[in-house]
Amino acid sequence: MAAKTIDTHKEPAEAVLEALVKLVWLTLKAAVVVLWWSVLFPMVSIPVVGALAAGLFIGWPWAVVVVGVSIAGMVLWRAKHPETFERWLTGRARARFLRWWRYRLRWDKRLESCKLTVRVDGSTFVPRLLMAEIGDCMDWVRVKMLPGQCPADYENRVERLAHTFEAPECRANIVGPGVVELVFRYTDSLADPVDLPRIDSRFRKDAA
Repeated sequence: MAAKTIDTHKEPAEAVLEALVKLVWLTLKAAVVVLWWSVLFPMVSIPVVGALAAGLFIGWPWAVVVVGVSIAGMVLWRAKHPETFERWLTGRARARFLRWWRYRLRWDKRLESCKLTVRVDGSTFVPRLLMAEIGDCMDWVRVKMLPGQCPADYENRVERLAHTFEAPECRANIVGPGVVELVFRYTDSLADPVDLPRIDSRFRKDAA
């Protein structure tokens, strides 16, 4: 569980130092994120590094060649094998972005707006986000409840949770000691039209 203490009395020098520390921390965090994404998606990071190396050591026209060949390879991959392209590139990138955008980015504020945080002695305690699995139509989010909370605290707020996380529907289920699973439905899998196979005239005559 996370705690945050709000201090309203700060000296100017202390505020400047805090801002600098925060800037350095955000810079390091961004560098770690970029490095981690480079490891997760080598099919993108390796061509980028190759283009930079070609531009620095051989010449920038060669960097353009590397970029062009890489883009052509991506297009060919997408055209010939769309399933693996979705599985290894676009699907993984989409899941990680939505996990950050929907949940990790504003988790504390959103749970506070749903009245699921606890404030004690100037500190705000927020239920911990354990995991978030992104699906095509639904997301599964597991939350570690705070001491004193019960499953009913979440079950009675499913409509508010759905509205806060911009989902049409939310369900809450207890899945372990002090762990509740929130299931958000974002789209209806049966809403998309399905193309039926064409029936030729010979089949209709045989059926008659």
